Amino acid sequence: MQKFNHLSPEQRYQIEILNKAGTKQVEIARLIGVHKSTVSRELKRNTGKRGPHAKVYSAKIAIDRTHERHRLKRKKIRFTEALKEQARMWLEQDKLSPELIAAQWEKQEQQGVSHETIYDWIWKAKKSRHSSLIQDRGLYKHLRHGKRKQKRGNYRQNRGVIKERVPIDQRPEIVQNRERLGDIEVDLMMGKNHQSALLVMTDRATLITTMDFLPSKEAELVKAKIEQRIEWIGPSWIKTCTFDNDMAFALHHEIRDKYGIKTFFTRPYTSQDKGTVENRIGLIRAFLPKGTDLNEINDQTIAEIEQKINNRPIRKFNYLTPKEKLLSYKTVALIT
Repeated sequence: MQKFNHLSPEQRYQIEILNKAGTKQVEIARLIGVHKSTVSRELKRNTGKRGPHAKVYSAKIAIDRTHERHRLKRKKIRFTEALKEQARMWLEQDKLSPELIAAQWEKQEQQGVSHETIYDWIWKAKKSRHSSLIQDRGLYKHLRHGKRKQKRGNYRQNRGVIKERVPIDQRPEIVQNRERLGDIEVDLMMGKNHQSALLVMTDRATLITTMDFLPSKEAELVKAKIEQRIEWIGPSWIKTCTFDNDMAFALHHEIRDKYGIKTFFTRPYTSQDKGTVENRIGLIRAFLPKGTDLNEINDQTIAEIEQKINNRPIRKFNYLTPKEKLLSYKTVALIT
């Protein structure tokens, strides 16, 4: 039997459904592929002790508690000057990517920051005029794709030419029919003066939507954020991703090759080809109107808006919310 130290969100929803059905813990463990002690520990830790959730295991509460623990754990690790100096050395001298730098710290059992934090630092320094960041303005040039940004004029002339691009008309029929989980539309919602953005990813079947802040639309940073979300969701759940022809998505093939996710691109200047995510962005704009400086919006606010979008009843779902629709899909998957 395969064992996992950490439960994924989908495994927690499976535990909730099976536990409510009266399934024994040993059988739950077998069905979701973990050790029975993992299930036992999860139920003890996240079964309500009092109030409306007394004696009830809630996957949502368990996931929220896990995220909060991780948030507090990350909060304790500051990106100190000593860590920045080490990162500079690995970037400039060893040409390590932020992913490899973060892995080095983990390998050495040293407390370091995530690769997303390193990317944020690099792109912030590139655009900043603050004296404390002057020495780091050129760090982006040490990224594998950093120097390519100097050819931006050529990119503009070849806006629709993306490496290994597959047009949307080759997308499987099942994607169009919204018959399964994991067919994702991806787009950027730009902030004030196009200086920052939100990465918005929407599942076509359930309308579940995720939102992540991007300090810029550099392709390397966009790829890193998409990969971060894929890891959080669980790569096995995602079947396809559909993008528009923005060069921010130029590294789609690296995501495809890493996770086995098929990638497709809309017709140029045809927003209706990704109307699902466009619709969700329209809802987000109600909270963050055009002209909003996204640099001034903190992660907690973004998370709260995401929660509101995903808990908003949908008429075509008979007024189920996207979260409830997602749970219904997972229930069917367990039964069948």
